[in-house]
Amino acid sequence: MLSILFASVSQTLQIFAKDPQWRLNGQVGFIGILHTWSQKLIDHFHLHCLIPGGALSFDKKQWTASSRSYLFKSKSLAKEFKKQYLQHFEKAHAKDELQFPGRAAPLESRREFDGFIHSLYRKKWITYAKRPFAGPEQVLEYLGRYTHRVAISNNRIKSVENNKVSFDYKDRMDNDTIKTMTIPAHEFIRRFLLHVLPNNFTKIRYFGFLSHRNKKKAIKIIRHLISPGAALPEKIKETIAEMMLRLTGEDITCCPKCKKGKLIIIRELPKQYLNSS
Repeated sequence: MLSILFASVSQTLQIFAKDPQWRLNGQVGFIGILHTWSQKLIDHFHLHCLIPGGALSFDKKQWTASSRSYLFKSKSLAKEFKKQYLQHFEKAHAKDELQFPGRAAPLESRREFDGFIHSLYRKKWITYAKRPFAGPEQVLEYLGRYTHRVAISNNRIKSVENNKVSFDYKDRMDNDTIKTMTIPAHEFIRRFLLHVLPNNFTKIRYFGFLSHRNKKKAIKIIRHLISPGAALPEKIKETIAEMMLRLTGEDITCCPKCKKGKLIIIRELPKQYLNSS
């Protein structure tokens, strides 16, 4: 299911980038970040996508910038994404690649599944597009907030008592009003564990000219096409401690207790100790 989500988003964006009506005629690049939860910790699978405003031509000789106000129309994206996703969904069902536990069990039947797909085609699907970022600092701030989020942060949990957990959530149906929900502890744990991803599952993926295979060459070409005379930033060679000091002002080698002494590596633990729990 999650692979279908990533593939459908990627194909939708690349189809739009090729379509002459959007005047890009090239390949877009983007970062897709998977989130699986809603404010109430129930299933809500969706991707946050960060997309540069333009496309690299297929011959890699031209960079075409998008409109200042938008890249693609969100309503058109929603229609194409619906088509791509449901087509992938139908193919996976035909190959017996889907599982239908619990209440979804009847969908194993081809007849029931076809009726379900037909109902999804009739529904209006929605995509949400944010305004373009003001600069690289805002891009980094956005990435920092979204890349390593978990289903719920500690500050939203208000109390844990009498085998119940109370936490705050935004009610999307009531203008994002902050409300408090109280549920049994076992139900809270069940909801939280719904969003623990399988081992080795990649929740942040790179596509188009930002994919791992392409980005090393593509980014250099794009920078040259956008501003041929611009001086490229030099890659900084620094240790983790130096990077943290530069970015945060915190010296992580400083003793956290006396604030004077320096932490010194005496020896590294063997890998077998690092991998054991």
